Amino acid sequence: MLIVGAGPTGLTLACDLARRGVDVRVIEKERPAGSRGKGLQPRTLEVFEDLGVLDAITAAGAPYPPLRSYAGGEVVWEGRMHEPREPTPDVPYPTVLMVPQWRTEEILRDRLTVLGGRVEHAALTDLTQDDGGVTALLGTGDRIRAAYLVGADGGRSLVRKRLGVAFEGETHEAERMLIADVRTGDLDRDHWHMWADLAAQTLRAALCPLPGTDVFQFTSPLAGAETPEPSLATFQKILAEVSDVRLTDVGWTSVYRVNIRMAERFRDRRVFLAGDAAHVHSPAGGQGLNTGVQDAYNLGWKLAAERALDTYEEERLPVAAGVLGLSTRLYREAAERQADAHRRGEETEQLGIGYPGSSLAVGGGKAGERAPDAPLRDGRLFEVFQGTHFTLLGFGEEHAATVAEVNARYGPAVRAYTVGPAGDLADTAGHARRAYGTGGLVLVRPDGYIGVYDAPPGDYLRSLG
Repeated sequence: MLIVGAGPTGLTLACDLARRGVDVRVIEKERPAGSRGKGLQPRTLEVFEDLGVLDAITAAGAPYPPLRSYAGGEVVWEGRMHEPREPTPDVPYPTVLMVPQWRTEEILRDRLTVLGGRVEHAALTDLTQDDGGVTALLGTGDRIRAAYLVGADGGRSLVRKRLGVAFEGETHEAERMLIADVRTGDLDRDHWHMWADLAAQTLRAALCPLPGTDVFQFTSPLAGAETPEPSLATFQKILAEVSDVRLTDVGWTSVYRVNIRMAERFRDRRVFLAGDAAHVHSPAGGQGLNTGVQDAYNLGWKLAAERALDTYEEERLPVAAGVLGLSTRLYREAAERQADAHRRGEETEQLGIGYPGSSLAVGGGKAGERAPDAPLRDGRLFEVFQGTHFTLLGFGEEHAATVAEVNARYGPAVRAYTVGPAGDLADTAGHARRAYGTGGLVLVRPDGYIGVYDAPPGDYLRSLG
């Protein structure tokens, strides 16, 4: 298996494949070490728990700080992007975490190393495919032969271009923003500091403290057609117009243009597109990085088993289109200067995303939905799900015979349990039964979605092959 691109999407996929024992290679020509996408949504945190990196991510990150807006040196407004939420039995990680993207990538690379993989510094220059596999040509002149190739190589994806896949949408050249990682000793690190015209709802500059660092992410919209050099002098000049904050250093810089695009298809025979190579978003709502992680999580178990590969596009393309619509709407609300445009709610957390219309969703009710967590007498359901297997839950002792049959026939690829006060999984407080709303059988896919819900036992066996 060959993955082109070592951002969060490519690394998530590589970790998932490596833990399944798949021989996977990851190539990346060069990767800037900037903060870039910094928000990790609750569903992404659940994925990272499954991959074994949540503790490191939690240690590296922090909840989004409150916003503080100034007029000169005076505080004129305070607010929050995300309201604090307490964990619940079914949603253990309700808080969006801020983690600089370079740190997220570092943690995933370290996990890949533990799993026996690594990132190779090489540039893809071309690819061809046939019925037996894909041949990738590298800048060194070397060739890699792989059964499948995944292009996770960003919005300018060479993989997508070589496939001739259209990238439909629009680029807003007039809507640009300077972004940089900077240092200053003049501000506290407990707030996201902003200088804006509140009456006109227009931002001039902002400095957001990045957890686990002494760095702030600087952002400033660009007006007019000219693009100033992204330098310390440029950023200092912008800040000097609104404050007396002095910058001492600048690292990674970028001139961001709003891109809203999606590939017309996510698969071409043995080649797949994921992350920004398949869809690029406005930054509003923090959806881009997270959607790429979900792409990888959906694709990993299917590639490893070489089954249901057509369902990757079937399931993820509509999701990407929906998320693209959401991030675009949030961006437009900000552009139109709506009063509450800074606020974020449950719609951005990606917990409600599912595949109820998928050909892999069998039965009624909750088929295709995210499988919720629930506390048990000894642990949690997410601990039961963690790993590379399917999980069959039989709610009640009347399903003991089916549970035993599945364990005998499919274990350890499928782990089956009875759930109840005296079941294999002791649901003594009834949280699991309430979360799943059933007294029947539930098959949970390796990516944490319900595959079969309250269907005849034969449907479960057919779903497992």
